Amino acid sequence: MRRAIHSTRASLVTLIAALALTACGGDEEPQQQQQSSEEKPPHKVAVAEVERQDLPIDQSYPSLLRSDNEVVVIARVDGALEERLFEPGQMVEQGDSLYTIEPDRYQATVNQRQADLQSARAEYARAQRDAERFEQLLRQNSVSRQQYDQAQADQRVAQASVAQAEAALSSANLDLDYADVTAPVGGMISLSQINLGNVVTSGTELATITPLDPLEVRFQLPQRDAFELRRQLRDSDTNSTIIARLSVPGLSGSDDAELAGELDFLGSRVDNGTSTVQASATFDNPDAAVLPGQFVRVRLDGLKRYSVIAVPEIAVTQGLMGPRVYTLDDEDKARERTVQLGDVAGPWQIIVDGLEEGERVIVGDPSGIEPGMAIDPQPFDGDADDIVEDVEEAEAREEREQAEEASDMAGGGMPTGEGEEGAQ
Repeated sequence: MRRAIHSTRASLVTLIAALALTACGGDEEPQQQQQSSEEKPPHKVAVAEVERQDLPIDQSYPSLLRSDNEVVVIARVDGALEERLFEPGQMVEQGDSLYTIEPDRYQATVNQRQADLQSARAEYARAQRDAERFEQLLRQNSVSRQQYDQAQADQRVAQASVAQAEAALSSANLDLDYADVTAPVGGMISLSQINLGNVVTSGTELATITPLDPLEVRFQLPQRDAFELRRQLRDSDTNSTIIARLSVPGLSGSDDAELAGELDFLGSRVDNGTSTVQASATFDNPDAAVLPGQFVRVRLDGLKRYSVIAVPEIAVTQGLMGPRVYTLDDEDKARERTVQLGDVAGPWQIIVDGLEEGERVIVGDPSGIEPGMAIDPQPFDGDADDIVEDVEEAEAREEREQAEEASDMAGGGMPTGEGEEGAQ
């Protein structure tokens, strides 16, 4: 009886062992199948060979807007301010009369100087006749040489008196002209700084005229931008493409937010303190959309970076060591590369250091890529805008799908009636 029980137990142990082995063998095969199924195919992404290129950049420079032709109207003669011929804030033209300063008094001075000139001319005519008469008498030995010399001297003195009277008349006419204060330039005139009836002297400030159209804006260019720009300006064909645009912060989106102009000056020296080069641009401002004193930014269209290495901006990510891109090795596997960034040129990111010509770099969407991952390189047509648009569309599509899933989960629960019926 014990033998039978032992034999039965032995058989059971053998059976259990056999089943265990069978089970183990069956587990290994699915596990191997699972491991083989986890080997993902190479990741498809756009890859480009690094090469140097010329890229237009979009740079803007801060400036405090001012009118370089702004002038202060000053009195140039002494006297009482009798009349003001403008309204503060109005637009005046060059040569318009603004004030009068005792014009009657200065007209009287002109009249007096004219009479003095007539008297001097009459005296000069008499002295000239005397000199001619004494010359004839000297030939006849009727007068002495001394008398003749005196007549000649009187003639020269009379001639000098005429010149002096003419100069005094010219000065009186100038004072009469200055008694009518006119606008030296056209523009918007300020409030009058002196009330009528007050006595002013030469040099007294009366008002300020600010030309608003056109506006000349001065700004500072970093020396790198100035050198690149000067390189472009050497070619007359590209000179016309350098367009300056003036934008006013706070007015973005409005019709008056931006003015178009042209670059008309680029300095010839670098400032030692700021390492910048002075430049200026002129902008038409017919509607006085912007005013001096405003903070503005000046942008130059057509400014380029020459012979630079660049990748689409979407290809640059942030790593532990700083900005990075992914390159491909000889086995088409992704390798992380830390780079130093330069300017942004539209959809392109200029790489200052970290990439060399001839290397293959991943220029498509780097999301999901890890070092060592197998890559199936796809051709890149050189249009960085298309890659950025594709990535943005994919992200927008993914956000919509996630929002739809969240909406379905929020509204996909069991209806209240069914829940209550099941509970019953």
